[in-house]
Amino acid sequence: MSNGLSLYIAVLAAVNIFACVALLWWMRKRSHEETRTTDTTGHVWDGDLREYNNPLPRWWLWTFLLSIIFAVVYLVMYPGFGSNAGTLGWSSKNQFDEMQRKQEVQAQSILAQFNGKSAAELGQNPQAMQIARNIFANNCSNCHGSDARGARGYPNLTDNDWLWGGSADVVEATIRDGRIGAMPGWGPVLGAKGVEDMVAYVMSLSGRAAPAGDATAGAAQFATLCVACHGADGKGNQLLGGPNLADGIWLYGGSPDVLRTTIANGRQMQMLAHGDRLGDLRVKLMTAYVLSLGSQNAATATP
Repeated sequence: MSNGLSLYIAVLAAVNIFACVALLWWMRKRSHEETRTTDTTGHVWDGDLREYNNPLPRWWLWTFLLSIIFAVVYLVMYPGFGSNAGTLGWSSKNQFDEMQRKQEVQAQSILAQFNGKSAAELGQNPQAMQIARNIFANNCSNCHGSDARGARGYPNLTDNDWLWGGSADVVEATIRDGRIGAMPGWGPVLGAKGVEDMVAYVMSLSGRAAPAGDATAGAAQFATLCVACHGADGKGNQLLGGPNLADGIWLYGGSPDVLRTTIANGRQMQMLAHGDRLGDLRVKLMTAYVLSLGSQNAATATP
């Protein structure tokens, strides 16, 4: 908080308290005068119901006075008077951190039973999967969706199609350390016609025909520019996170317009590392849960 803002808040609080004290003092003087009067405020209801201008009852004045005393004591003990931290040293952040610490202690007592278990073992434990499902909902659903089926630019975790590999070790490394993927834009190198030829060739890898472009010419360009990441057959390279272009599964969409944009301008993607946030055991639980999603999808798939 800046010094100017702190001073503004402190002055505002002091002026309000002083105004309340002055008002009570004025009402106290009036209460020593005639306790009842025939003067009215001028307000009339139903033709004959009038509001008289009488002083406040003593008990009401004392209630207001006690509230002012409470406000002064509060401002001394707790933050509120500008940048003053209060004699108790309380802050919402400290209280939140303490709550988090207590919840973490409680959570660790529950998670302790899963220590030392592999992802495969955790995947067979219903309680572990329930906990992992909650962890996923709190940390991953914003990008991958509550059903883990992803969205444009965010991988579907239920289809067993992996950019970096779907083994337990690789999935665990992905969750713990995150991933960064980058495809350069080839528009300046290929030119407009070259981009159209590349679109035609990429679509042909999944058995589709493009509305324009020469797939044969695109294949030659592909062999020069793209094989390092996508492989000579276009089926990807999981060591580099290069997508499989022949399976019809597209992270950003596979329409000619989207492919044209991807090839010409490139793509940038990043998955944040969750190791520090979740800890090793929760990462292991998440690994088991993510792998179980693909297993469930395979088990329910129609032959």
